[in-house]
Amino acid sequence: MQTPADKDMTPTADCNQCRYKDSLLAAQRCKPGDCCVVAESGRQIDRFFRNNPGFAEEYIEDSFWERRAIAARYLATNKLRPLLNDPDEAVRRVLAYRVPLEWLPELMRDSDREVRITVADRLPEDQLEHMAEDKDYLVRVYVARRMPVGRLFRLVTDQDDQVRRTVAERIPTVSLGLMVNDTEVEIRRIIARRMDAADLALISQDPDWTVRYEVALRAETELLQHMQHDEDEEVQRLVQERMAHMDT
Repeated sequence: MQTPADKDMTPTADCNQCRYKDSLLAAQRCKPGDCCVVAESGRQIDRFFRNNPGFAEEYIEDSFWERRAIAARYLATNKLRPLLNDPDEAVRRVLAYRVPLEWLPELMRDSDREVRITVADRLPEDQLEHMAEDKDYLVRVYVARRMPVGRLFRLVTDQDDQVRRTVAERIPTVSLGLMVNDTEVEIRRIIARRMDAADLALISQDPDWTVRYEVALRAETELLQHMQHDEDEEVQRLVQERMAHMDT
């Protein structure tokens, strides 16, 4: 006896009511339960458009969001513009990946963060500054990863530590002094690792011993002498070892 668990739950449309019954179905270009644009099944819809990409344009105003989103994957790029303002974010996410670069500014202020992240990942570098004040921190992280290093200054004091961490990893070393007072210890450690040795005095009295330890690892002789009496034993030990090594 068949149990409910054994029952095939695959969505299947009624081919007798389908407009493709005498064309695509007869030519085996669609198949009920497997390759079908009518069934509300993303897998079946995708297979349908994969086999019949020329029909995608007929579905850009379809009432089912997933059908529109999948159709957008198969449309020629010059046919995508009507979907730029689609009410469903899943559709606009597809567009953010596919539209020509010159269309991307139209999606910069999209209400969906995933759309804006994709835009930030694709937008030409010289236009990224327009997204530097995006309300979502993750969008700004993508901006900070790709923005030309000479334009990163505006993100030095960003409210999110992940954004500032990305800035600290990329900003020119001569500008790292702008971040020595950052509130996050890990960011100051990054600065101590990257800063030119000649500038390390700027961060050598950091309140966190791990930052001072990073400084002691790279400090030159004069600065090491000033750090001999550091309040932390680990920093003191490292300073003494380095100075002893320099004397040999």
